Amino acid sequence: MKTAPVLLLSTAALAMVACSSPQERAYEAQEQVHEERLKLIDDFRDCMADAGDDKVKAETCDQYLKAAEALK
Repeated sequence: MKTAPVLLLSTAALAMVACSSPQERAYEAQEQVHEERLKLIDDFRDCMADAGDDKVKAETCDQYLKAAEALK
């Protein structure tokens, strides 16, 4: 019976050490948002390069730019 409290304490200690802090999770989330924004900007540039002088196609590319702006 003495092993149960020791096992419980060691499990709790391990769980506390293994968890990331809220600040670390916030940094990771911010990094993901930043990476998604860069991806959208790259998609916008590719779309504009494909559109060339076609104004209708260029207007459809604006969705990428608007989405990137929304992530600021």
